Amino acid sequence: MRRERGFTLVELLVVFAIMALVVGLAPMAFGRLRDSAQYRDAVRTIVSELRTARHQAMTGRGDVRFVVDLGHRTYGIDGGARHAIPEAVQLGVTVADVEMRSGVAAIRFLSDGGTTGGSVDVVRAASGSGVRLRVDWLSGRVIQTPLAP
Repeated sequence: MRRERGFTLVELLVVFAIMALVVGLAPMAFGRLRDSAQYRDAVRTIVSELRTARHQAMTGRGDVRFVVDLGHRTYGIDGGARHAIPEAVQLGVTVADVEMRSGVAAIRFLSDGGTTGGSVDVVRAASGSGVRLRVDWLSGRVIQTPLAP
């Protein structure tokens, strides 16, 4: 007797069940992956903008301000392009009192290499973990330290 080639009904049902499970979990995994990518991009961009502001101040442009507008959820070098803060990211800013005006915080980089100092906390909205980007008031260096959730 010759056996027919093909799949049994049980084999097909198992494959469909596995596919349904994968399709059901993919959006959740994609959402977490997207949020994680937005967090990493925000950290990299903020560090880059802080270092660029320091470099511009030291190369003769005069005082340069890195600005975080908490009301409009943007950040960037004053007078330059602004970057939007993603929904998956929360920012907290600690700056000198004279650099805080109506929801807009700034860290001023001076031409002699110093700054007004301050820090930017970049936190994942979902987990509460993140990093603190501290700007040393004397040297202007940007130091990244982890924050506990």
